[in-house]
Amino acid sequence: MDANAIADAGEPTIPADLPLRNDLIGEEPYGAPQLDVPVCLNVNENPYAPKADVVNSIAERIREAAATVNRYPDREHEELRQAFCTYLKRESDANLQPNQVWGANGSNEIMLQLFMAFGGPGRTALAPAPTYSMYPEYARDTFTQWQTVPRNDDFTVNVGATIDAIKSVGPAMVVLTSPNNPTGTALPMEDLKLILEACQDAAVTGAQPGTHPIVVVDEAYVEFRDPGTPSAVTLVNDYHHLAVSRTMSKAFAFAGSRVGYVAAAPGIIDCLRIVRMPYHLSAITQAAALAAFDHTDEQLAEVDHLRDIRQQTAAWLEQQTYKGQPLRVMPSQSNFLLFGGNLDERELIFEQMLERGVLIRVVGPDGWLRVCMGTDQEMARFREALVESLRAVEQLCGYTAQ
Repeated sequence: MDANAIADAGEPTIPADLPLRNDLIGEEPYGAPQLDVPVCLNVNENPYAPKADVVNSIAERIREAAATVNRYPDREHEELRQAFCTYLKRESDANLQPNQVWGANGSNEIMLQLFMAFGGPGRTALAPAPTYSMYPEYARDTFTQWQTVPRNDDFTVNVGATIDAIKSVGPAMVVLTSPNNPTGTALPMEDLKLILEACQDAAVTGAQPGTHPIVVVDEAYVEFRDPGTPSAVTLVNDYHHLAVSRTMSKAFAFAGSRVGYVAAAPGIIDCLRIVRMPYHLSAITQAAALAAFDHTDEQLAEVDHLRDIRQQTAAWLEQQTYKGQPLRVMPSQSNFLLFGGNLDERELIFEQMLERGVLIRVVGPDGWLRVCMGTDQEMARFREALVESLRAVEQLCGYTAQ
């Protein structure tokens, strides 16, 4: 193999004579750093591993599925779709039927299918920003134009500006994230309804006359919201152009299984069925997900505790300072916190944290860092490392406390 084809980091480079799409030249794969450090608080996982009985149930379900892997899986994953409905009724009191839900390999695939079905050349997807950094990549991969509307200073959605943009841009998709990533900001139901109603009459540029935008609400972290807060899935029966994306990766402690799903009107589900790959959910994936739903209580057992840790950590962060100024902490309904606001050397702080064995995330607007909630022991180490790192960077910058 040509030594020039291997990058210094050990990852393959792309030879110049490969006909990579012109718009992909110079692009890099999306992904947070995967580093072997003692405390990983950068990808918003549930830090608590499944209990032994859950592991045994998963193994048993997979063992049964393995006996028939010479055959293709259930293409429509009917049993799993019923399990999604049962869970959404329990979790959000949403009354849905199996033809109103659809599963895929993580909510990432759900979102990509939505972009494949409703985006494309001549179409636009619109979203309040900052938001999840993967959305522009879905747009790029499907030749969809990506356009954003600035959020308010507190990272809430500027509803008026968003509705104005819907009218002027004519997007095929309006993508809303609640709780938002990376800010943790929730979207109030009354604001969502205003946007939904605006889309009912809005035109779609590049589409057939008489078509209107769909509204996609990404609820990847919704189980971490404060108790009593409604979910957008309760509106699915009222708005046929609403699609609500969910995942089992976060609160459900199932990130390694890659199972996401969407709740929407049957018409939207049928659009996704057009673009899905044949047999996209393996028999093994379906078996593992069904086993997890058999143990819903156990899988969600730590959500309340992680919510408490979030509140405690937010209160602690607000007491910390950098260069004499208190840190800002954004109100969060997720399992992570965006903090700082004044971290002019956030890359240095990140590196100092990493040297101390704690991996967090450089993401979002300049001056901010994000940390997801870990175990009690991991969060104790985070607090120690952050204080040490802030002081170390101050010293490197020549800052002297007054």
